[in-house]
Amino acid sequence: MAVTRDRALAAAVTLVGEQGVRALTHARVDAQAGLPKGSTSNWFRTRDALVAGVLVWIAEQERTELVAAIGPAQTSDDVVEALTGLLADATGPHAVRTRARYALFLETAAAPGVGPSVHAQRSLFEEWTRDQLVRLGASDPDDGARALLAMSAGIIVNRLTVAPDAPIRPTVALAVRAAVGP
Repeated sequence: MAVTRDRALAAAVTLVGEQGVRALTHARVDAQAGLPKGSTSNWFRTRDALVAGVLVWIAEQERTELVAAIGPAQTSDDVVEALTGLLADATGPHAVRTRARYALFLETAAAPGVGPSVHAQRSLFEEWTRDQLVRLGASDPDDGARALLAMSAGIIVNRLTVAPDAPIRPTVALAVRAAVGP
């Protein structure tokens, strides 16, 4: 049954990433995923539950990629390389998923029932980033983590909207070195 759920979530991501949040309906997700009518609503009873489920699923996918990419990082340069690759993937091969995430973030600003899920996912990313900075000896890992996440979001939005070929590495290197400190 989890396979059906994952198919529904992957289909929801594709719908939102390619057509926008208005395309996100239970019926459209079922059709996109090739599932029987009503399948998606078995997993997610309301639209808010579907939005929250999609956001959690996206975050889980991204966190898995993040841990795999940066897990072996031992130095600031390793983090720069890994983060550069992740941002390139987020704005290249995974651009549909990234567009879906941002569209749903904006959607949740008006959906109070979904907010806690978004904040919980953000907290996990911030905590993980903070832990990496602590491991690298950062003098202020809390501010450094928030700055790296904000910088990453800025690069993503810039590349997905107005500058798809904007260089990533120089900005990432500057931000990582600033976050780690001397």
